[in-house]
Amino acid sequence: MDGLEVLTQIKATEHTKAIPVVVLTSSNEHPDIERAYALGANSYIVKPVEFDEFAKVVTDLGFYWLLKNQPPV
Repeated sequence: MDGLEVLTQIKATEHTKAIPVVVLTSSNEHPDIERAYALGANSYIVKPVEFDEFAKVVTDLGFYWLLKNQPPV
C-alpha cells in the first residue's frame, strides 16, 4: 500500500477522516499534488534530499502543527 492509498483509508471513515494528514514525499509532480489534495490531504511537502534540510523541514512542520495550527473546536 502506498501513501495515497493510506490517505484514502484514513479519509474513508467518520472516525478517522478528521485526522490531519501531511504528505511528505519526494514527488513534486503536479498530478501527484492534485491527487493528494483531492483525497483529503491537509498539506503536501516535497522532502529535501539533503539530511540537514530534511531535518529542518520536519522540525518546522512539527512546530506548525503543534503550536501554530488552530484545529476546530
